[in-house]
Amino acid sequence: MPLYICNARKGTLDEASRASIAEAITNIHCSVTGAPADFVHAVFFEDAPQFPLEDKTLFVRGTIRKGRTDEQKDQIAGLIRAALAEHGDTDAQETNALIRETPASWVLEGGEIMPEPGEEAEWFAAQEARRAGEGSHH
Repeated sequence: MPLYICNARKGTLDEASRASIAEAITNIHCSVTGAPADFVHAVFFEDAPQFPLEDKTLFVRGTIRKGRTDEQKDQIAGLIRAALAEHGDTDAQETNALIRETPASWVLEGGEIMPEPGEEAEWFAAQEARRAGEGSHH
């Protein structure tokens, strides 16, 4: 979490383009929200009906933790549209991005309930302590 699902018209994105878009999405999300890069996931589909392209070539639906401002969500969507155009070698008018929210308590990351935005450091510290405790029992 966050999960960014990219749907593209068949044959639009090669492996290098997908990698560039995934890196751009990660950088965008982290720079706007301050969330750790380890949390960001990007998945790619071609012509997936559950993520309608409508009249676009590239579409990203991002599901992020609830608690971000409308300005942050708009900024993420705009920057992703620009990254899709740049790395997907298409016109910006051919791209779309939608950001949705879900409560952190509804999502697992590494088998643990996600922290609320701003509580990541404590969450990582608890994960480290748990792993250290498990290691001492072997």
